[in-house]
Amino acid sequence: MTGYERTIAALNREHTDRPPFDFWAEDATLNRIFAYIGHNDLERFLDDMKIDIRALRAGEPESKRLENGVFQNMWGERFVYKETGWGEMREDTYGALYNAKSIDELMSFPWPDNDVMDYSKLREQCREARDKNLAVRYGFADIWQRPGLVRGMENHLADMAINPDWVHYLSRVFTDFYIEEYRRAWEASEGNIDIFLVISDLGSQRGPLISVSMFNKFIAPYLAETAEVIHGFGAKVMLHSCGNIASFIPAFIDCGVDILNPIQPVSAEMSPESLKWFSGKICFHGGIDVQRLIPMGTTDEIKREARRYADIFGAGYIVCPAHFFQPDTPPENIIALYQAFEQIGAD
Repeated sequence: MTGYERTIAALNREHTDRPPFDFWAEDATLNRIFAYIGHNDLERFLDDMKIDIRALRAGEPESKRLENGVFQNMWGERFVYKETGWGEMREDTYGALYNAKSIDELMSFPWPDNDVMDYSKLREQCREARDKNLAVRYGFADIWQRPGLVRGMENHLADMAINPDWVHYLSRVFTDFYIEEYRRAWEASEGNIDIFLVISDLGSQRGPLISVSMFNKFIAPYLAETAEVIHGFGAKVMLHSCGNIASFIPAFIDCGVDILNPIQPVSAEMSPESLKWFSGKICFHGGIDVQRLIPMGTTDEIKREARRYADIFGAGYIVCPAHFFQPDTPPENIIALYQAFEQIGAD
């Protein structure tokens, strides 16, 4: 099967010759991989690993440098860069609206216009992926978490109880922007996008950050609206939500989510054995532990975990780590992961 055929079949929960491969890594991790393999050609590396999906995004305005090494992007998210030994990684700090005292301050913030996005390279990038018979995943939309970074997550969570109109206002701003952003990307790609990504982290390692009732009130309407637009294109919706989010999965399905990432294995509820009962209703993407297994595990341990996920999830599973590969990960273990799943397909 081609990468495109394999991915589409998995999205339809049909059996494939092997699970489709996707690849998520921090830039610092890529630097470590490049040092290991002896070149810095990402596309060549992805081809060598037989990655079936290419991740694309439109160009965004550069972040502005503020005082004390703090940067601010077009949304008002603020962050610093910390050195890892393999390059810098972003670490979030208090956002531009952290100290807001009224909804008027939120409404007067200079929110970005869709015209700031640059789609000039997208058509050609999609054509290159199609020429190689690969699937395309697009975007980095958010409807709840990134508004929380602008407001400050502790404030955002408190606002859900005491300033609910603030939360709805922020979600409306982000949802409207990204629905239009995805419409423009779809047109620019000439209809060659298979998966649109939406992110909103709703779990900690111990459990959900909010209740299901709060999800249904503050997030579900915007997620369902976004999913309806994406489905109108004929594409699929991937939701990225970290942590223990098992209690939200039925609601995700009701909202129209087709693919759930990263299925972080932080609890028994997030194990493939527990999640397999949803396999007929949603595709699972990820699951391979990046906190212990991939950074510190042996090749044999990685092979056993690959077999476990392949056997339990079967059709409808897409291979990927349970978040971005981090720079503490030995490149040989990353390579071993994909080789293990490839061998399973050959068995």
